[in-house]
Amino acid sequence: MDREVYDTMRRIERDHWWFAARRQILADRIAALHLPADAAILEVGCGTGGNLEMLSRFGRVRAIEPDAESRAYAARGGVEVQDGLLPEGLPRFEAPFDLVAAFDVIEHVDDDLASVAALSRLLKPGGYFIATVPANAWMWSRHDELHHHKRRYALPAFRALFAQAGLTVEKATHFNTLLFPPIAAVRLVKAAMGDTAGGDDAMPSAGLNALLRRVFALERGLLGVLDLPFGVSILLVARRPA
Repeated sequence: MDREVYDTMRRIERDHWWFAARRQILADRIAALHLPADAAILEVGCGTGGNLEMLSRFGRVRAIEPDAESRAYAARGGVEVQDGLLPEGLPRFEAPFDLVAAFDVIEHVDDDLASVAALSRLLKPGGYFIATVPANAWMWSRHDELHHHKRRYALPAFRALFAQAGLTVEKATHFNTLLFPPIAAVRLVKAAMGDTAGGDDAMPSAGLNALLRRVFALERGLLGVLDLPFGVSILLVARRPA
């Protein structure tokens, strides 16, 4: 990603509604997994480290991040953050992991299948892989370009990546569903107007930010009991066969 995107992420990811509610949703999904106490966890593409504190509630966390400035910033919290690139440039680890997390990472790589396969090899037998990506190719926008996305996914295609890598998919669902109508409408209007002004990372007013966070976070309960049929993003949990 561009330097500006990393810098914006560092400024807003603690409080911005999308980051904050997504962390709540991801924490609930991880808590539902059968992880051992003090699980070995790897976050790939941790950016400026906004998820590391949340992940640390579930075990011993290590991370990979290719951007040097973001890597140094993320490591300030005490988590070991190593350099590395998917799929061929991953560091070597002395032991496999109980959980590998890739939150909005796989859409950035040229070879997504090779990347999923490379990360699957870092899992213990029975270990979990949790990933999120943006959904719906028709929602492509200036935001995707600024973030250097290669693609947005259809759910069946994303699910197939993990099956082809030899993993068992345990949950595959859309999310950011409740706010999908207004987000989709804004994207379509911008596309029709040829808007190239920027991405979607601006911090809204405090009141609007709190409202959007509450609405998005309501999906925590929904995702605990069902898979959502549409949404702005995709969430997938897979497992390496024991």
